[in-house]
Amino acid sequence: MPGAKILVVEDDRAIRRGIVIALESAGYTPIEAIDGEAGLSVAVGVDIDLVLLDILLPAMNGFEVLSRIRTALPAMPVIMLTARGAEEDRVRGLTDGADDYVLKPFSHTELLARIQAVLRRTPARPCAVATVGIAGREIDFERREVILPDGSRVGLSEGEAALLQHLASNRGRVISRQELLASVWGIDPQGVQTRAVDKQVGRIRLALGDNPRDPTVLLTVRARGYMLAPDADIEEPR
Repeated sequence: MPGAKILVVEDDRAIRRGIVIALESAGYTPIEAIDGEAGLSVAVGVDIDLVLLDILLPAMNGFEVLSRIRTALPAMPVIMLTARGAEEDRVRGLTDGADDYVLKPFSHTELLARIQAVLRRTPARPCAVATVGIAGREIDFERREVILPDGSRVGLSEGEAALLQHLASNRGRVISRQELLASVWGIDPQGVQTRAVDKQVGRIRLALGDNPRDPTVLLTVRARGYMLAPDADIEEPR
């Protein structure tokens, strides 16, 4: 997306300016914020295409900013920037709805590649599955939204849409949590103990209006994983 507006929320001036210069050189339009409160204000008040969000921020940390962005703008792509090497911080960011993360120190080449990969999956591009009709609902992956039986629309985050799309692309097959971690989030599931997938599924069910105690859309197969209800009507892009 040439000219895409990218919000850089980073309190370290040198790192922030380096990212801004790299973004400008790649043809993007960067907008800067030096703390969490300022970043949140810009994210919800300006037409932004993607947010680069540091975790350790003054005024409001990155996890809190991410949570509030997800509440206000559930479909906004967010890439976390973190100096922390612990697996649990990376998993927490993805669990809370981040679309990707970049571990500091990073090269600008790597960062630009991650940005391009996330933007490539935005609604303007075709998907392996375009729409799913199920239980009176329509899931539109190009728009990243759910149209509920009453006609109301609920936005999906990039991660939520990616998980749903993976299930839709494998209709009729139970998908394990390990496969979802590896295929959707790119995390090596070996030795990782996390409820990230279950929490993501919970948010998706909320968006779908799917009763978590007796789901009819996104089904739990005990001790095996998840699958879409078998009567899902899948439509591929034209």
